[in-house]
Amino acid sequence: MAQLHPFHSPRTHGFVRVAAATPVVFTADPKANADEQIRLIDQARAEGVELLLFPELSLSAYAIDDLHMQEALIAEVEVELARVAKAAEGLIAVVGAALRVEDRLYNTAVVLAGGEVRGVVPKTYLPNYREYYEKRWFSPAGDADPAFARFGDAWVPFGADLTFEAHGRDGFVFGVEVCEDYWAPLPPSTRQALAGARILLNLSASNIVIGKADERALLCASQSARTASAYVFAASGWGESTTDLAWDGQATIHELGARLADSPRFDMDGALTVADVDVDRIGLERLRTGTFADCARREIDAETFRRIELPAPTVDPAGPLRRPLDRFPFVPDDPARLDQDCFEAFNIQVQGLMRRLKATNGSRVVIGVSGGLDSTQALLVCCRAFDRLELPRSGILAYTMPGFATSEGTKSNAWALMKALGVSGAEIDIRPTAETMLKAIGHPFAAGEPVHDITFENVQAGLRTDYLFRLANQNGGFVVGTGDLSELALGWSTYGVGDQMSHYNVNSGVAKTLIRHLIRWVADRELVGAACAPTLRAILDTEISPELVPAKDGAIQSTEATVGPYALNDFFLFYISRFGLRPSKVAYLAHQAWRDPARGDWPAGTPEAERIAHDLASIKGWLGKFLTRFFQTSQFKRSAMPNGPKVVTGGSLSPRGDWRAPSDASAAVWLRELEANTPDA
Repeated sequence: MAQLHPFHSPRTHGFVRVAAATPVVFTADPKANADEQIRLIDQARAEGVELLLFPELSLSAYAIDDLHMQEALIAEVEVELARVAKAAEGLIAVVGAALRVEDRLYNTAVVLAGGEVRGVVPKTYLPNYREYYEKRWFSPAGDADPAFARFGDAWVPFGADLTFEAHGRDGFVFGVEVCEDYWAPLPPSTRQALAGARILLNLSASNIVIGKADERALLCASQSARTASAYVFAASGWGESTTDLAWDGQATIHELGARLADSPRFDMDGALTVADVDVDRIGLERLRTGTFADCARREIDAETFRRIELPAPTVDPAGPLRRPLDRFPFVPDDPARLDQDCFEAFNIQVQGLMRRLKATNGSRVVIGVSGGLDSTQALLVCCRAFDRLELPRSGILAYTMPGFATSEGTKSNAWALMKALGVSGAEIDIRPTAETMLKAIGHPFAAGEPVHDITFENVQAGLRTDYLFRLANQNGGFVVGTGDLSELALGWSTYGVGDQMSHYNVNSGVAKTLIRHLIRWVADRELVGAACAPTLRAILDTEISPELVPAKDGAIQSTEATVGPYALNDFFLFYISRFGLRPSKVAYLAHQAWRDPARGDWPAGTPEAERIAHDLASIKGWLGKFLTRFFQTSQFKRSAMPNGPKVVTGGSLSPRGDWRAPSDASAAVWLRELEANTPDA
């Protein structure tokens, strides 16, 4: 079998494969529990898991009450722990065990690596209320605890002041807390994260009652968001004593507030919940969020935590990436989340325009309507804003401005839309003025030659906006822009008095891939009236084109043939502008997301034309073009972009907001990184 290029391994791109184990529990039987853990360790090794978490007190079971204090049980836990440690060689495992240290019994998390016990973290907060009475058996972690504990013939680090790092693996740093610890107002994992841990582990028993699973998931999600980390949680399941309690075996993995994986609950078989955690992305998030570093400096002294180096796992996390990965990061595939996103996005646009109207004491806006996606969405925003301000839609002065390549279909859609919405519609043919300008500058087209160059295109695009600005002057209104976030990223907009400019651009924070869904969302809910719905659906079926160059052999000018598929460009934009990822990693993620068209998780309403696969060579080629456009050739346009509301997290390209960059930068460093680290196949 041919060896895969390192590019195709998640490890190359800063991922750590983690798993939360839900073993079958054998009450007060350490040997049987060790057998079950070894079985799951073998399964984890086969799946390329590098960091494996077991539940609290998983070697003895949690709900055994005073049996925790029995000498025979305590001794057997120590024996079986050594056996599990040997079996776990090749990966890092964290198991729950009651351990005796200097005549005290501790509820601990034991870190195993290289076939040995490498560290022991005692539980800090022992619950002693309602059904819990852990202080009857265990001592909490405290300042007076010894710094080391004997295990066999070795002394190993002991204490709640430990974090752990895999040798040679940047960012593979984790901290451990036990069950009740993360229910505390200030969980130990908060300080572990501030001390550099990017993965936080919680060994839990956590009996189940109605509603508690949602509360656990909420705590895991919020802790991973607040600490800019991954949070892995494993609770006890089938086999724990149900004398007075019940157990559901919940396991979850969250990263930066988002759920990556969770387990089936109330299962009777031992299982693993696996996900690839992006420790590189976590590091970049902390790097760009200065508040994290400020808090760490304030709360953590240099000597607060000991960093324990562990042998790096030798297992290979090969195969496909094990985590959710949206093809359309601006368009969630979950229908409920998509509905919520559309509601928020549309209302952000509407409220932004309403505020500008109030600030200018305005009652008129001027907008160009082409019959394409962007101008349609902007017009819908105008209508909703006027309705909410109780202004007549006649104050929306909408103009369709056919040029040399305007198709009858888009022109008729523009007119149908303006009429259905009840705005003041008009038509201005820009061709006579364009011919005058082309003749004045000596362009060959004016002499009858079919020269359709960039000058030919931009004369038309510029004239349209020039007309709109003068119409705004004449009518005492302002121009509403239509260019979207994706076009701004690519520089696919005419600069100066062109479609780059407006008095206020409602679409500047909305990606092209989301606009299609926003239009459908507005149509389905009849937010601006039912009469326009058929036209909106016809516009959704129209190919994206600037319609500046006449059709050739029946084929209209295709935007995506020039700048690349917007689905890919929006994917590139999200990971580069939001997280600052290396181009080779963006290519890897895009390949993972787009190589298999049979994956069924398409957002509702995704057109068939976008349900296609992209091979690595194609992704690399389009990404190279994107990098050149984004970093090198189009920033000067964004440096002068008009006002408009931010809509998506980290998605604004305003020079006054999320993205500030020099207008004369080079894309060379990004292109070199892409070429050096991304194969063609």
